[in-house]
Amino acid sequence: MMRRSGKRWIVSAVGVALVIATAAIARNPVFQGADPHAMMIDGEMWIFPTGGPGGSWAADRFGAFSSRDLKTWTSHGEILRRDQIRWIGDDGAKAHFLWAPGVATRGGKWYLYYSVGPQNPTPSRIGVAVADAPQGPYRDSGRPLVTGGRSANGEFEAIDPMAFVDPRSGKAYLYAGGSAGAKLRVWELGRDMVSLAREVTVDQPANFTEGAFLHERNGVYYLSYSHGHWDRPDYSVHYVTARSPVGPWRYRGAILTSDARHQGPGHHSFVRTARGEWLIVYHRWDQRPGPGQLKGERQVAIDRVRYGADGTILPIAMTDGEEAPTLPLNNHSSPHPAL
Repeated sequence: MMRRSGKRWIVSAVGVALVIATAAIARNPVFQGADPHAMMIDGEMWIFPTGGPGGSWAADRFGAFSSRDLKTWTSHGEILRRDQIRWIGDDGAKAHFLWAPGVATRGGKWYLYYSVGPQNPTPSRIGVAVADAPQGPYRDSGRPLVTGGRSANGEFEAIDPMAFVDPRSGKAYLYAGGSAGAKLRVWELGRDMVSLAREVTVDQPANFTEGAFLHERNGVYYLSYSHGHWDRPDYSVHYVTARSPVGPWRYRGAILTSDARHQGPGHHSFVRTARGEWLIVYHRWDQRPGPGQLKGERQVAIDRVRYGADGTILPIAMTDGEEAPTLPLNNHSSPHPAL
């Protein structure tokens, strides 16, 4: 048993998995971690973060966590380690770090896209690994999928990958980039999901910094992303919309920003539940406003998403304790007809 930020975590072995039991009522934050990619799989929410409860903040491995109710979480252990990526040292850099995983599925296979940094002294890279199940084990494809660096189009940092399979066209796209240069790039993936078919030229979304995520609802494509400095209160989530997965974009504004109790929310994912409701999974610092760099560790949190009658995303309220959502969504959920 260990205590963190006033919350008790009970960790016990169950086969090869760990059960991380919180109190009977769901709480935000869910657990320590960052950059959470979340998705629903067979009625469970799965989260693939940078770090996580009991994980390594040495940024040398990825884990996965799942829950049927958003109250009790199961850790599926390590799904990919840095020492399993044979090409990672080919650039000659002395140190390498893993962060910002993104997961997609197609044809019965699971694909884990991930960032290898830092950007300097050698360019950052994006890799991809393949598994037969969401919990892995993942087998690296054997080479970097995208490499950053300077080109005729300026500096590009190959970070924060997100793969989206378009339900209408069947095409798969990879979105990546940000931070230094704040440049978004998009590729159409090959049918094998581990190769690039072509790069797609896209306009740069307004206020884009990093952490792109795409979801589709009622024929509208929502590209959301983080804006600001990752470790400062200006970190926030903004979004644009389009009638295709690659734009042209219409800027819609900020939807998740710091408040009186939580700072720097961002690097998120949108999740549609079995009942058709939407949730956002993101990281934040649970502290009051203050000047300068944010301190401590980032925490993963989950909150409700509501849409207006015109399809716009309404401002998202960050919650704590009993206000946090559970599955199926609890009574705090709005019966808004536009959900």
